Amino acid sequence: MSKTNWYVVHTYSGYENKVKANIEKTIENRKLQDQILEVSVPLQDVIEVKNGVKKKVQKKMFPGYVLLNMEMNDDTWYVVRNTRGVTGFVGPGSKPVPLTEIEMKSMGIKKDDVVIDFEIGDMVEVISGVWENTTGIIKQINTHKQIVTISVDMFGRETPVEISFTDIKKM
Repeated sequence: MSKTNWYVVHTYSGYENKVKANIEKTIENRKLQDQILEVSVPLQDVIEVKNGVKKKVQKKMFPGYVLLNMEMNDDTWYVVRNTRGVTGFVGPGSKPVPLTEIEMKSMGIKKDDVVIDFEIGDMVEVISGVWENTTGIIKQINTHKQIVTISVDMFGRETPVEISFTDIKKM
């Protein structure tokens, strides 16, 4: 798997969620899940006072921006850049610049330090959740989302199922 980084794209004001949804739809249609891992519109809780009433609301941390954890290549650049509502990547000229660890830390994005004792090809048993007591072979591991994709036999055919790291054990 190639290295992914967090990139920032600028959007038309108020288009952040629409851009996120459109990129996610394109990822699904073009099967880019292993190249664009996450599309994020970071929110923060803010206390607003209106007419003397305090109310907790969620506001966008960076209005006009969407964060993407992705592998930068011609395909992914093109897909993101040509999404309706995207005005461009953040960086000098047209060159996207990934966020640094310090910038990520200040936004509350942590590098994943997950240690797992299984790998692709391992047989695992699901120990909790809807698929409890199901066994399957790991086909994919996403450390960022902390999920594995296992192949499960359903109605006589192999079906991929996403399971959280905490819901499986190696057999």
